[in-house]
Amino acid sequence: MEFHEKLQELRKAKGLTQEELAKELYVSRTAVSKWESGKGYPNIDSLKEISKFFSVTIDELLSSEELITAAKDENRSNIGKMIDLLIGIVDIMSIMLILLPLFPKKTGETVSAAALFDYTHISFGVGCGCWGLFVTLIIIGAVKVFMNYRNIEKGRSAVTGASLVLSIIAVLFLTTARIPYAATVAFLLLLIKGIMLFKFPNS
Repeated sequence: MEFHEKLQELRKAKGLTQEELAKELYVSRTAVSKWESGKGYPNIDSLKEISKFFSVTIDELLSSEELITAAKDENRSNIGKMIDLLIGIVDIMSIMLILLPLFPKKTGETVSAAALFDYTHISFGVGCGCWGLFVTLIIIGAVKVFMNYRNIEKGRSAVTGASLVLSIIAVLFLTTARIPYAATVAFLLLLIKGIMLFKFPNS
């Protein structure tokens, strides 16, 4: 008998619904449903809670092969969360594009560098584009960090996709607007995210 069958049998023997078991284990009902359908395994902490709640050993719940699979799943999940956190931090670092002197400012015959909020030699459209892109990236980064902190799985890939698309748009926009220093910084931030996702594609 496989783990998902054992868990379902143990739950029914106690006369519990999936929702009631989820409350006892401090997890979501979706998690219990996922385990019972054989689509995944609990992490080590949840396995300990299940073992304690039903008064069985972990060895009785999982075969050695299932235990290895569960450990691999948890390791993959932990790496994914770490990459998510780092991508969120990189997006928050887009604040550099607002605060650092990356925009050319011409004073008479002299060209100096200015931060975005002090960059007066800019058209209204380009200014709105810069502020909109940078602030949105920072917000996405904050959302990514919050989701990671609260262990929210739903929508994680969508947020990561939005982060990448916005970063690409920012690089192209800054390049087209002929703002090379800001474009370089935006490209480096995009490159960091790309490398992390390339090395850990399942994050």
